[in-house]
Amino acid sequence: MINLLDSNKPWTNLHIMFRILLIFFLLVPLFEIYLLIKVGGIIGPIPTVSLVVFTAVLGALLIRLQGFSILQRVRTTLAQGEIPAIEMLEGVILLISGAMLLTPGFFTDTLGFVCLIPSLRRRLIMWFIQHHVMVSGTSFGTSQRDEQHRGPRIIEGESWRVDDKNDR
Repeated sequence: MINLLDSNKPWTNLHIMFRILLIFFLLVPLFEIYLLIKVGGIIGPIPTVSLVVFTAVLGALLIRLQGFSILQRVRTTLAQGEIPAIEMLEGVILLISGAMLLTPGFFTDTLGFVCLIPSLRRRLIMWFIQHHVMVSGTSFGTSQRDEQHRGPRIIEGESWRVDDKNDR
């Protein structure tokens, strides 16, 4: 998990994240252009453009179907009185997958179609939860240890009724 407040390594994680995003936003479009030129040289420009449009339309249809499926699972989970955390993360992955499928290119389309495979998507979510989400059974800002050592909570104050203004 990224901790920007680590005093031993200030901003190191932020620099790593920035470098990853920079590489992603520079190298992926260059690789997409390279693939489009190579495929266009093999099958021709019109079939290449047609293939890119076809994958975008097919991806949009599959995203829509899987989105409705996840929405139904969210409703079922909520009806059972549970929090649909996994389903919500699946929705986020579907959103990212849809963006990749609508982006022209074969590499992003491949990544988008891989994210449409439910078993791989769930595995990715479980990996993310295990490695990047901290689970705690305590309330925000407190821990059980703090509450045990603190003792009872006492709040002092004054109160009066509004119709007792003259008695104050």
